[in-house]
Amino acid sequence: MIVLAVVVAPQFKTFDRALMVAFGLLVAWVLHMLARCRVTADEAGLTVVNAFRTRRLEWPEVLDANMSVGEPWPTLDLADGTSIGAMGINGAEKTLAARQLVELRLLLHERGEAPHPT
Repeated sequence: MIVLAVVVAPQFKTFDRALMVAFGLLVAWVLHMLARCRVTADEAGLTVVNAFRTRRLEWPEVLDANMSVGEPWPTLDLADGTSIGAMGINGAEKTLAARQLVELRLLLHERGEAPHPT
C-alpha cells in the first residue's frame, strides 16, 4: 500500500495517500490477529488464543469440545454454562481439524472432567 500510495496518479492528494497506507496497516493488523489463533495444552490446562481474546482455562473448566460438519472451528463447552470458539483449530483443514479435535477430546478426558469419548 505504501508503494501504491507513492506511485498512484497525481490527482490523489496527500490525504488520499495517507488513507491508502492506513487501510493497508488495518488489513495487515486484522490478518495478524487471525493468524495468531491457536489452542495450546499443558499440564495445568488450555490456552485458547482467538483473534481478539486470549483465555486461560484449567482442565476441569472445559467439559467438552464439539465441531459439527461445516463449522469453521470447534466450540468448547465450559463448566459455567458458557461456550467459546477455539479458532486455532481450523475446520477448513478437515483431516487435520478432525485429528486435533480427537487429540483435544482425549486430553479433556484424561485431565479434565469430560465424559468418556464415544
